[in-house]
Amino acid sequence: MTVPTTPPELARWRADTPGCERLVHLNNAGAALMPAAAHQAIAAHLQLEAELGGYEAADARSDALLQVYVALARLLGAEARNVALTQNSTLAFAQALSALDPGPGDLLLTSQADYASNQIMYLSLARRRGVEIVRAPDAPEGGIDPEALHAMVARRRPALVALTWVPTNSGLVQPVEAVGEICRDAGVPYLVDACQVAGQMPVDISRLHCDYLAGTSRKFLRGPRGIGFLYVSDGALAAGAHPLLIDMHGATWSDPDAFTLTPDARRFESWENAYALILGLGASARYALDVGLDTARDRSFALASYTRERLAQLPGVRVLDRGPELCAIVTAELAGRPASELKLALRAQGINTSSPEREDAVIDMDRKGAASALRLSPHYYNTVEEIDRAVEAIGGWLRGA
Repeated sequence: MTVPTTPPELARWRADTPGCERLVHLNNAGAALMPAAAHQAIAAHLQLEAELGGYEAADARSDALLQVYVALARLLGAEARNVALTQNSTLAFAQALSALDPGPGDLLLTSQADYASNQIMYLSLARRRGVEIVRAPDAPEGGIDPEALHAMVARRRPALVALTWVPTNSGLVQPVEAVGEICRDAGVPYLVDACQVAGQMPVDISRLHCDYLAGTSRKFLRGPRGIGFLYVSDGALAAGAHPLLIDMHGATWSDPDAFTLTPDARRFESWENAYALILGLGASARYALDVGLDTARDRSFALASYTRERLAQLPGVRVLDRGPELCAIVTAELAGRPASELKLALRAQGINTSSPEREDAVIDMDRKGAASALRLSPHYYNTVEEIDRAVEAIGGWLRGA
């Protein structure tokens, strides 16, 4: 068993994360602990709103708010003009879907492992708009099979390929770059859900060849809840893409029967925003850049690998993660026992985890024969000792059960 080494920066990361003082937080795929800088940015703006008023506080911090777009663009390898801020990642994903406006007879090609909310959106499009939904098969080792997808695209051009980069219920990392190359060569619009990726590993838009990419603040990026973002490519902007239900922030009502689009990705935003959360997101993005996305990936992946090895040693525990590349999400089935019970028992001991159920990933969970799973998602600020404490607590609960 390979035990991850302790980086010299670990003490600083933990000092910047006050929650580490009393919690073992292994739910970074749900909502990570914020660094102090993000909390301070939020609190300072709320205080300013109390002193000046909401509109006036936003005006006073206009330059700082613009810098949030710059930080997110750096995180994605993009330009600030290509970034929109939304209330959450699911809304960002929905805004992109509505811009593509698939209709009767159109084909939407996706994966077996796409996020539950996205799958429900696809099914809603099928029910309401007559869109045909097809899920490409998985490769034998797990994850969408690029060769099979390539053949499917060649037989019938889809109106859209949509792919969740990292599913919520396992450590699988989907081959988004290979899929992007297929979409680029075929001229097919490509939408990526990077909700579990931002802050966990590097993102290079130029290598993805996607038209849209949705992400969130609250997970591995370590920002506040209630704020997300959407990348929109120059090609989509130049083509005039915009969400179906655009408002006066995304466009200007120029004539009684006409409107003019906002020139950049902010046409995908709405007029009302939580500016304190936006500033918190900016602070967390800058913190992630300071840590380094390569560092975050290497450290969190190593801790997750160690976690899988430790869990596999427990009687009755079955690690569920499959794929040629596994990330910082670890899932395990607990001898058929409801994972939600263990999650609450661990929480009572100051250990935070999560418990995805079958309805969170129907296809994948059914294939694995699991009704629920315990999910542990370490990040770079976690320690080997915290992993050991969590695994020992899991073992004790199983013995007691």
